[in-house]
Formats: sequence, C-alpha cells, structure tokens
Amino acid sequence: MNWTPHINGFKAYLLLERSLSENSIEAYTRDVEKLERYLIQTNHDISPTEIQHKHLEEFVFSLHEVGLGATSQARIISGIKTFYKYLLLEDIINNDPTELLEAPKTARKIPEVLSYDEITEIINTIDLSHPQGHRNRAMLETLYACGLRVSELVNLKLSNLFPDIGFIKVLGKNNKERLVPIGEEALQQIDFYVKNYRNQLKKIHQEDENVVFLNRRGKRLSRVMIFMIIKEAAKLAGISKTVSPHTFRHSFATHLVEGGADLKAVQDMLGHESITTTEIYTHLDTEYLKETIIMFHPRNKRK
Repeated sequence: MNWTPHINGFKAYLLLERSLSENSIEAYTRDVEKLERYLIQTNHDISPTEIQHKHLEEFVFSLHEVGLGATSQARIISGIKTFYKYLLLEDIINNDPTELLEAPKTARKIPEVLSYDEITEIINTIDLSHPQGHRNRAMLETLYACGLRVSELVNLKLSNLFPDIGFIKVLGKNNKERLVPIGEEALQQIDFYVKNYRNQLKKIHQEDENVVFLNRRGKRLSRVMIFMIIKEAAKLAGISKTVSPHTFRHSFATHLVEGGADLKAVQDMLGHESITTTEIYTHLDTEYLKETIIMFHPRNKRK
C-alpha cells in the first residue's frame, strides 16, 4: 500500500497548522516511515487506515527487541500518535488505533545545576584582555540573566534589545516570540561590547548586520562555539560538573524558583508551551523544602 499521500498530508499539517520547524517535521516523518518499513518487512500490505492496535503493539515490541532505549521508543510512539491524530482530524479514519497504545515509562533526567557562586566563578575566568573577552563575558551574562537557549543567544538581534524598559525580544522554538526581562549587569556588558568591540569590526556580513554577537570575521557565532567557550571557562574555574549553555538556562530557572518565583512566570520566561516542562526546574534541595514547611505550614510555624 502507498503511504506517501498520507505522509505528505501529515507534513503539510505539521508545517501549516502546527507551525513546526523543518527538523521537527523530519523527525515526525521518520517515525511514521519506521512503522511503514516494519509493516513491509513483516508482510503486512496495509495502508495507515487499515492498521489495528495489534499491529502497533507488535511494532512497539520490535523496537524493544532491537534494543532501542525507552526514551527513543517513547519519542517514536509520540510521532505515530501525532500522525493518527492528523488522520482523525482530517476524517481519513473514524477510530484512532493508537488510543490505547502505551509508551515505556522514562525517567526524567534532571540537568546539572550550578550555584550562584559557581556561575560567578565561570564568568570571572573570562580574559577581558583578549579581543573576544568582552563579547564572551556579555554572552555568559545574558545566558544567565535571561535563561536563553543557545540558539536564541546566537540569533539575538540588536533591534530586539530594549534597554530602556529592561527587556529583550527572543525568537524561540517554532518561531515564537517572547519578551524576557534582562538585568542591568547583562545590559551593561552588552552595551560595552557593542560600542567598543562589535562596532569596531572591519567587516560585518550583510545577513548578520542585526545580530548582536559576532565572531572576528563579522558573522554570527555557531552553537558549537558557544559550547566551547563555556566548556573552557568552566574548566578554568575548576568546575567538575558537566557544564553547557543549557546549564546556565537550568541554573537561571532553578535559582528563580528557589527564590520564590511563580512557576507560571518562569514558564513564560523560558518559553515553555506546557507548565509540565517547567516543573523539571523545581527540584529544590531538601533543606529548602524543609524550611518552606517549617515557615508556611500552619501546624509547623515557629512560635
């Protein structure tokens, strides 16, 4: 059976109605194509509309048999479920065969978190006598001040800086814009870098004229370069933890929650669609939780 028309329609749905990125669409498509290949290999000459729950259960079992991890299995199943949701929305099918399909339970991995002192130590290792020193300092200050993703940092635009009101505009996942508060220290570092270093570059490539952080050739930085800068700074600071740009984002959120910030506010600043995603940042230490109970529970308030 030819799955191509259904897959093409699915791709159009993801692009036009879900506004997903090209990479996300490609990942969803691969998941559906895995199911199609499995059916061909097992001599099931059926279309997506003819699939039954038992076929899907056999497919999931095959993923386990080839040694695929729980996280990868869950992602593929999620892609298949989205495909059948599309078929249902388009009235191509009347019943969803994935409705009772269960994904393996996956452990939520809590990213590494840095203390405020460790963040400061990493930032202080930046050599400001180096030509790119003030740029790197400004980038790290911005990462921690705003909790940005690395892609959001490298694509940050001059026209999206609003120092007068203390905000920046960020282009996040699926091209969704959001306003994020930015602290005075980060703004000062950006301002100093732009005026004294960025604006002194001999040449800035036309497509990157509005980008804040540039390399010495006048082009926007790569994600890999940001990772390398942070890894080197953490090493110089003697931090043994695994540190990446996301570590700054995670630390930003964790420090806010530990300080008493509203989880919904943190969700908005991080650009999470679901509050469930933000909840991973609430792994507060036991002492903090103990203090909260002692201070606020009516039966435990100190006399």
